Amino acid sequence: MNSLRIARAALRVRPTAIRAPLQRRGYAEAVSDKIKLSLSLPHQSIYKSQDVVQVNIPAESGEMGVLANHVPSIEQLKPGLVEVIEENGSSKQFFLSGGFAIVQPNSNMSINAVEGFPLEDFSPDAVRAQIAEAQKVVNGGGSEQDVAEAKIELEVLESLQAVLK
Repeated sequence: MNSLRIARAALRVRPTAIRAPLQRRGYAEAVSDKIKLSLSLPHQSIYKSQDVVQVNIPAESGEMGVLANHVPSIEQLKPGLVEVIEENGSSKQFFLSGGFAIVQPNSNMSINAVEGFPLEDFSPDAVRAQIAEAQKVVNGGGSEQDVAEAKIELEVLESLQAVLK
């Protein structure tokens, strides 16, 4: 009880102590229209840039485009295409098996994934062949673990095949 009384007394004496100052952006402030992006895997960084205009990600909640000064958020990624649009208008595309995208204040964005590769590294014929192999394991049997792994592989490969078309 005493600690509650002390806290109330402190708030009456100095109510502004607990209020965070409001941060507002005015018209005169120079605001960067670029995103600082880092795309990393556990063993390496596959893309890093200070001047990205837009990043399109396959979030679990739906496809999402991120521009400079986007609201801070954390998004879980499903298997799919990450498209990075650079300042010069060129586009880089990466296929990720899943992961997380973290948008921070001041237009900082990091994408962390377990596996990811540039889209041009994939062959549509090789993907079709791997899908057929995974379907054989799913339909043909095997241990429960083999079937579960094949289902996950099939989900990722079908997402990749849809992006390659």
